[in-house]
Amino acid sequence: MKRPLSMTGYGRGESQTGARSWTVEVRSVNHKFLDLSIKIPRKYLGLEDRIKKEIGNHYSRGHVDIYVNPGAEAGDNIRLAANFPLARNYFQCLEAIRQDLSLPDAPTLAMIQSYKDIIVAHEEEEDLEAVWPQVSEALTQALTMAQSMRVQEGATLKDELSQRLQEFSKTVETIVQDIPAIVQRRTEKLQERLAKLLQGVDIDPLRLAQEVAVMADKADVTEEVVRLRSHINQFSGFLEADEPVGRRLDFLLQEFLREINTLASKISDAPTAHLTVELKTEVEKLREQIQNIE
Repeated sequence: MKRPLSMTGYGRGESQTGARSWTVEVRSVNHKFLDLSIKIPRKYLGLEDRIKKEIGNHYSRGHVDIYVNPGAEAGDNIRLAANFPLARNYFQCLEAIRQDLSLPDAPTLAMIQSYKDIIVAHEEEEDLEAVWPQVSEALTQALTMAQSMRVQEGATLKDELSQRLQEFSKTVETIVQDIPAIVQRRTEKLQERLAKLLQGVDIDPLRLAQEVAVMADKADVTEEVVRLRSHINQFSGFLEADEPVGRRLDFLLQEFLREINTLASKISDAPTAHLTVELKTEVEKLREQIQNIE
């Protein structure tokens, strides 16, 4: 099975043995957990657990709707029967009313048959063990089709995420390369500010160097960059993993944002601020895409 898998898929399966036929449809969309909704005629509810087990073999997350429909011939096992005791009671009541009111006409069949439950329908029970192989065949076909769609969309999502991750990594490296220039710009601003405040008074070079060192230390984002690079490598590795990784990718993106915010607070620089905004934008785009990954 190729991963990552999308949680969105659709599949349809049919099976027929003799005069009996079954149709199964599977529709799935993204969801935090595995949420199953099975629509099946009441008399086949005994098959639900088996259907859930099959779905569980293909899905670990997602909202999955399963529609299980027997063919029209399933109605062949419906039998009609007359409820004679109830019909007699209706007749006796009608006859008593006729006699009490001295009516000329006796109750007729047309009168009685219009009352509720005079004729009832009974469905004969079916052998679920005999029915299951047909249902299972149609269900397997539907799941296989849905799986194929999920694989294709998963591959598309993987390519999209990989490209965005590369852009994210490039922006991080741009910030790293710009750090010396950032320190230089802040040093120049500090000198300009001091020059205005002191108005021509000589500045102690040692003191200035100390201030620059403190400023450079505050702007040191080595730890944040190391962690971001590690997260990027982890993210890339998860995209190659042969297992559900959607939740872990979502957690990693939260860590991405944490490091970006710390980095932005340490480097108080307008050009870099624009780059950190770009990083956050990329994270949101990544998050939007992984919401559909199992």
